[in-house]
Amino acid sequence: MKPYLQAENLSKRWGELMLFENISFTIFEGQKVALIAKNGTGKSSLLNILAEKDTADAGDVTLTNDVKVGYFEQIPDLNPSHTVIEEIFTSDNEKIKTVKAFELAVTKNNQDEIASISAKMDELNAWAIEVEIKQILSQLKINFLDQLVSQLSGGQQKRLALAKVLIDQPDLLILDEPTNHLDLEMIEWLEGYLEKTKSTLLMVTHDRYFLDRVCNEIIEMEDNQIYRYQGNYSYFLEKREERIQIQQATVAKAKNLLRTEIEWMRRMPQARSHKAKYRINAFYDLKETASQRTRDDKVELNVKSSRLGKKIVELHHISKSYPGVKLIEDFSYKFQRFEKVGIIGKNGTGKSTFLNLVTQTITPDSGTLEIGSTIKFGYYRQEGISFDPKEKVIEAVQKIAEFIHFEDGSKMSATQMLTRFLFPPETQYNYIEKLSGGEQRRLYLCTVLMQNPNFLILDEPTNDLDIMTLNVLEDYLQAFAGCVVIVSHDRFFMDKIVDHLFVFEGEGTVTDFPGNYTIYRNKVEEDQEKEKAKEQANNRAQNQAKAQDQAKGKSEEKGQSKRKLSFNEKREFEQLEKEIPELEQQKTELEDLMNSGELPHDELYEKSLELDKIKTLLDEKEFRWLELSELN
Repeated sequence: MKPYLQAENLSKRWGELMLFENISFTIFEGQKVALIAKNGTGKSSLLNILAEKDTADAGDVTLTNDVKVGYFEQIPDLNPSHTVIEEIFTSDNEKIKTVKAFELAVTKNNQDEIASISAKMDELNAWAIEVEIKQILSQLKINFLDQLVSQLSGGQQKRLALAKVLIDQPDLLILDEPTNHLDLEMIEWLEGYLEKTKSTLLMVTHDRYFLDRVCNEIIEMEDNQIYRYQGNYSYFLEKREERIQIQQATVAKAKNLLRTEIEWMRRMPQARSHKAKYRINAFYDLKETASQRTRDDKVELNVKSSRLGKKIVELHHISKSYPGVKLIEDFSYKFQRFEKVGIIGKNGTGKSTFLNLVTQTITPDSGTLEIGSTIKFGYYRQEGISFDPKEKVIEAVQKIAEFIHFEDGSKMSATQMLTRFLFPPETQYNYIEKLSGGEQRRLYLCTVLMQNPNFLILDEPTNDLDIMTLNVLEDYLQAFAGCVVIVSHDRFFMDKIVDHLFVFEGEGTVTDFPGNYTIYRNKVEEDQEKEKAKEQANNRAQNQAKAQDQAKGKSEEKGQSKRKLSFNEKREFEQLEKEIPELEQQKTELEDLMNSGELPHDELYEKSLELDKIKTLLDEKEFRWLELSELN
């Protein structure tokens, strides 16, 4: 395989903190690689170095000649003075520049330019790229082409940046948390797109279904070591556990041998110079092995919740709208003890509004809300981090409480609480500005849970948390002795935690679905297939009824009996009744495939030609079927 990118002995320090040191690896053509590491180990810093947005303190990055790199950053680097369409098409690719000129001509309705540029589009065979660009923009809900970038929300800017890098069709695609700020429908589309793309891929993501379905190799960065796993996320979990067990056995064996060697080294100090030099060297190697860590640090989230009374939270005929937008209409529900609810729906359908209604941050337009007297909310918000960057970690926690008191009379100091959240004493006295984004979110989660809530509301809690922390958070939530309401685009997280779903369907409709996200998606797909089959059957029935009506009308007009089908015509009619549904199915499958965004542009063009042929053939056969049905 051709090496696209080589990292050799890279080191990077952030102030006094060493992020990584002397790490090396190679990305080869065609690979789809995920980088996994704990928060604070420098994943984003490493990607910035590989994409030449930053430099390493030491080491080299070598990019093979003519390899084009596309980089999606956590914080998009966009020109605020551009319109969306101008920002999308900032590319040196001649085909993309031609598509840009064509789209601008269409926007201005300049017929002369449209005709001129259309000829160039034909010459460059750029129509397939134009179709693919429209699919990407459509799937990412980018339909505000004339708006200034500076006027977009943070989520819109991230989707724009993602569309821009995908449209540019780089050879090597580097993605840093691409699923953040995407709704579930967009995530599933992006998953399919990246699974099929011919681009080589290197990405950081916490979405485990994404990792499992897209990636064919995992790079784990731990303790300045690089471990490579030739497989997807499931394979990685299996082999990582094997590696840790082998390491634990090696360290345990080394410790046993070390006791014997220590006794040997201490005997007759005056004769040290006469001891075998190789054995002295082996002693120090053994000592280094025995001192290695033999387990992963874990975030222990075993905070107990306050007692729940009989009444939890009750919503009676709640409605909420804003000018031109109906979010929730006539919704009623009584929460039960210990239930765990997931909330899903497209962006803008009212999910965060619902959370604010439950916590009485905002009031409903109509309806009533009753909160039990024992309820104590813990609300983890998407934009809830508001630490003073010049403040120390311990100070941020002590502002809330010096000690956390529990129902059983026990207590825990702020220092102990932070230690359980994987902030060792030396880190607790660091300034918050030195923490990574994921570490700041972990600290924020700590401040929410330490208030001892019994009704947890988590709005996108998985963003920027590493997979190790997510696993422990999931274990904690499963054992949490209170109610949990979660808004999350992390399908794995939802499947593991929730008992049922509130599905925000838009236009104020909220339905209660009894099951987790995967069960819900399977049900939706099953219903869609049934609806499609029903629609096709209805179309055939309507065509048949229409043909019968036409035949009846002609018969009445002529006042005479209609001609009967010949033997060959009957056979042709029967054959058409088999062929038409098959062609309809082929047409549907091709349309779904072309709209999926999974096809490279050359295949997309071929499929569009094939679809045109099938449509033409289907029209001919349906017309012939109508003719024969009049005589049947």
